[in-house]
Amino acid sequence: MSVKIELIAAPGCGKCVAAQKQLRAIATAMLGENEVVWREVNVLKEFEYAVSLGVLSMPAIAVNGELKFSSLPTPEQFRTMLTSLESF
Repeated sequence: MSVKIELIAAPGCGKCVAAQKQLRAIATAMLGENEVVWREVNVLKEFEYAVSLGVLSMPAIAVNGELKFSSLPTPEQFRTMLTSLESF
């Protein structure tokens, strides 16, 4: 079963770009390349969607349509969240 991970960010966010690469690498290493559906959400283009998730600051991360981090997690926090997923 695939896991949908969304990084909600604004264009030009430097720390978002760096985080995207690192967190995506962690997710694919833990779950497998074919099991991760990675999506970058531009908050300026999908503002209503971001608000519906409860995003108040960026970058934020949603997993399977549920807001998991309202701020940038550490790699360790991200790994812990991924291991706790019931779909594993």
